Amino acid sequence: MSRFSDTNFKGKKVLIRVDFNVPLNDKFEITDDTRMRAAVPTIKKIIDDGGCPILMSHLGRPKEGPTEKYSLKHLIPHLSELLGGTTVLFANDCVGEQAFLTASMMRPGEVLLLENLRFHKEEEKGDEGFAKKLSGLGDIWVNDAFGTAHRAHASTAVIAKFFTKENRMFGLLMEGEVSSAEKVLHSAEKPFTAIIGGAKVSDKILIIENLLEKATDIIIGGGMAYTFMKAQGGNIGKSLCEEDRLETASEILKKADEKKVCIHLPADSTIADKFDAGAETSTAPSNNIPADWMGLDIGPNACEQFCNVIRNSKTILWNGPMGVFEMKKFQHGTKAIAEAVAAATQNGSFSLVGGGDSVAAVNQFGFADKVSYVSTGGGAMLEYFEGKQLPGIAAVKS
Repeated sequence: MSRFSDTNFKGKKVLIRVDFNVPLNDKFEITDDTRMRAAVPTIKKIIDDGGCPILMSHLGRPKEGPTEKYSLKHLIPHLSELLGGTTVLFANDCVGEQAFLTASMMRPGEVLLLENLRFHKEEEKGDEGFAKKLSGLGDIWVNDAFGTAHRAHASTAVIAKFFTKENRMFGLLMEGEVSSAEKVLHSAEKPFTAIIGGAKVSDKILIIENLLEKATDIIIGGGMAYTFMKAQGGNIGKSLCEEDRLETASEILKKADEKKVCIHLPADSTIADKFDAGAETSTAPSNNIPADWMGLDIGPNACEQFCNVIRNSKTILWNGPMGVFEMKKFQHGTKAIAEAVAAATQNGSFSLVGGGDSVAAVNQFGFADKVSYVSTGGGAMLEYFEGKQLPGIAAVKS
């Protein structure tokens, strides 16, 4: 495996798997270009070297082949703008004669965007013949799509076998993602605190179990905290609870005790009389919430408790919000955590934020540039921290 930064791409056609799966409104305008901006440094390095970047991506989940709604052509104007006015060519298919001809006639300084990979069912099936056709478009394959690294698709993994070890590599985004994740998983400086939030214990069981082997402290917030509270015999009112996971929660607490990992549950909660932005609110101990009320955020004591742990940590992983931060009344806890993570980072700690909601939170509250690394791959990062091998990473390294 070659290092992207050490490679000179002059005169090379470079096939890059990017993650341009961005949200579009009904006028086909991009509403969040984070993923596109993340790929710009990789594309620019190839252009600056005198190479020709050929970009392939999926967009959405098209079911019946080519669909106007999911065409990557809608991204061309913005992509050109992000690249400082660079000419962006477009092939109306990702394989076939037009794609091949356009790629072969590219001049240095131009970028080629291929049509949506998922217009072909073979992409998600990991079809080898399809992967081989894609590989014919470039001399070098660069995987820069961490968001799809957990999928064994034709363009994210299978294609690797058609490139020699020297001609397949991670892009700058993927390099950053992998090295940040590995730093946290394999060489975390202690104390290492994992902040795990979100609605359901079931979504986070594997990540918590894997982190019991690595973290010194695990902070649990969000809706999932109430399943743990109830498992300990607490009264949680109408708060979210997975009844079928009470035993799992008890087992996690027992394992943590055995491994001397400190699990922090919120001492108190901001509670509401209904799930609504205009609800009546109050605070209550998290294990003694009145019958008709529900916990929708961590309370002031929990904020203080959690922030003290975070400030004393050397390594911090944050995955999942502390409450329903989309509603103003219930965003205080998530915002306080974001502030504490940023403060710890300023004092020399390493912090990695990943998972759609936590990333949305640090962006919303303006802390994205105050943490060490913000991951672009929600599902991929989750699986990586569950201890799974990701096909998109293995394909480049093997």
